Amino acid sequence: MTLEGKTAVITGSNSGIGLGIARRLAREGANVVLNSYTDTPEDHALAVDISEATGTKARYIQADLSNGDAARDLIAKAGTCDVLINNAGIQHVAPIDEFPTAKWEAIIAIMLSSAFHTTAAALPMMRAAGWGRVINLASAHGLTASPYKCAYVAAKHGVVGMTKVVALETAQEPITANAICPGYVKTPLVEAQIPDTAKKYNMTEEEVIQKVILERQPSKEFATTDQLGGVAAFLCSDDAAQITGTTISVDGGWTAL
Repeated sequence: MTLEGKTAVITGSNSGIGLGIARRLAREGANVVLNSYTDTPEDHALAVDISEATGTKARYIQADLSNGDAARDLIAKAGTCDVLINNAGIQHVAPIDEFPTAKWEAIIAIMLSSAFHTTAAALPMMRAAGWGRVINLASAHGLTASPYKCAYVAAKHGVVGMTKVVALETAQEPITANAICPGYVKTPLVEAQIPDTAKKYNMTEEEVIQKVILERQPSKEFATTDQLGGVAAFLCSDDAAQITGTTISVDGGWTAL
C-alpha cells in the first residue's frame, strides 16, 4: 500500500497522536500538512524533519481551529486534500454545573465544529480527485462517558455521529469516513502529568499509571502513537475500501466493559 502522490492534512499535529499519524502516513508516501494553533520555528522544523526522513513533501500551516473560517482556510491553503485527519483537541475537567461556558464553547469549536468545517472544505477536493479518506480521531469517550468531562464527551460523541453522516453521503463514491477511538495513549502530554499525579495521590509513578490513568483500560497498557498511525494507514488502504461509517477502538478493551 502506498500513498504516493496523495496529500494528507492532519489537524493538531505538532505533537502526540497527530504527529505520530503524520509520520506514519509520510512513511507510506503521502505528502503531509501539519497544523496547530502556534506558529514557531519548532513547528516548521517538524515538517522539515519529516521531509528529510521520508523524501516526501511536508509543511506546517498554522490555523486557529476554534474559528470556522480559519479551519476552512487551512484546507484551502493546503491546496489539495486526499486524506483528512481531524485530530485537534483540548480538554477541561469540571462538574457540569461548574463547567465554564467559555471552556464548553472552545472545546466544541475545536473538536467538533472544526471537523465539520474541514470536512466540508475537503470533500469537493476528494470528489475532484476521485478518491478520499476522512478519518476522525474520536475517543473511547465518543462511545462511553466519564464524569466531569461533559464538553469533551459531547464533542467526541458528535464526531462519531458526524462521521456516520459523511459515510452515508459518500457511500457510492470512492471516499470513506471512519472514526478511530483511542483509549489512553502515551503522549508527551500524558507523560508530563504522571509525576504531579503521583505526588497528589502519594503513589509511585507506576502505581499512578496502573491504578489511576489506566484504571478503565483493561489491558493496563497505553496505546502508542505508532499504533494509531498504523490504523490510519490501514484505513487509507485499498483493503479498507468497504470500511466506512464505523468506529475502530484502540483502547485496550475499555469499551468492552
